[in-house]
Amino acid sequence: MGFRILALGGDGIGPEVVDAGLKVIDVLASLEGFDYSLEEDLLHGAAWDAYGTFLRDETLEKARHADAVLVGAVGGANWDDLVPNGSPVEKDGLMKLRRELDVYAGLRPARAYNALLARTPFKTGVVAGANVMVVRELCGGPFFGEPRGIETSEDGVRCGFDNAVYSDLEIERIARVGFELARRRSGRLVSADKANVMESYVLWREVVTEVGARDYPDVKLIHLYADNAVYQLCCRPNAFEVILSDNLFGDILSDLTGSIAGSLGMLPSASLASAPVIGERVRPGLYEPVHGTAPDITGQGIANPLGAILSVAMMFEHGFAMPDVAQRIEVAVDDVLNAGIWTPDLGGSATTVHVTDAIISALRA
Repeated sequence: MGFRILALGGDGIGPEVVDAGLKVIDVLASLEGFDYSLEEDLLHGAAWDAYGTFLRDETLEKARHADAVLVGAVGGANWDDLVPNGSPVEKDGLMKLRRELDVYAGLRPARAYNALLARTPFKTGVVAGANVMVVRELCGGPFFGEPRGIETSEDGVRCGFDNAVYSDLEIERIARVGFELARRRSGRLVSADKANVMESYVLWREVVTEVGARDYPDVKLIHLYADNAVYQLCCRPNAFEVILSDNLFGDILSDLTGSIAGSLGMLPSASLASAPVIGERVRPGLYEPVHGTAPDITGQGIANPLGAILSVAMMFEHGFAMPDVAQRIEVAVDDVLNAGIWTPDLGGSATTVHVTDAIISALRA
């Protein structure tokens, strides 16, 4: 079988970690006996510098026809104010790519690695064994709602405003993703909202409750206010398995889970256009590490590639329907961490290349 992969390196350390992911794919192709074709293109700042746009139409078409898109981090001070009055999709190539492909389901897993327990801010007994999946809605909510803007009144007072908008259809489809993933685990789903103060979250809670009662009576649904969810996640990370949230709170909660894993550099993600089904390929799909562009270490060769490599594992699981290969990557990551081959963000001194080569050796072994 053959797969079509599009690689978008992005900015900062993005190309460095994407290159690590591509090396892993290439090795696995020879080990597992599959063919793939690879195209590479530019996104966000790199695309702006080359073409004067954050996302070319040609790049979008390549993404539409790919089986999977591997993306590096995007953004940086050089490009933050180029479109000051634009919408999010006009100011951010990645957000436009997500919106155009309608990859509304952001899957962001994090787990506590035994080798890195001392690198977390938690007591060992609190975090050991934690394994959390944040399901973040990616294509709606306050990031995209209209109207939005900054206005100045006649007396010179400025007012900034955003509009948190969700339809029941948008909520229902992301809720189904959360319920499906919860059903695969022990059948517990936490939905985080602010239904106590915002009408959009009142609807969120109502729709999530309706979907659960109608179609997932075997899943225990727990509603938490988002601020309480953050607190409880810090106090009792093992009490959570799947957390369902909107675009805003999902962004916050998924970054918080980096503390469980020991570093943001450990976090992968998959952005999918439908709920994943075991044994079925999901396309289109974007696979990207959660971390940012890290301009302070760009070009030094010390970026942690494991978030990108674990994103490749999610690519195999969801984009290629090869869960055994995904597990093979995860085992290799465990082996490398247990061997103490860590980049500086984890307290080690290994380089990006050193860690990647160690992963490849573990895969071959």
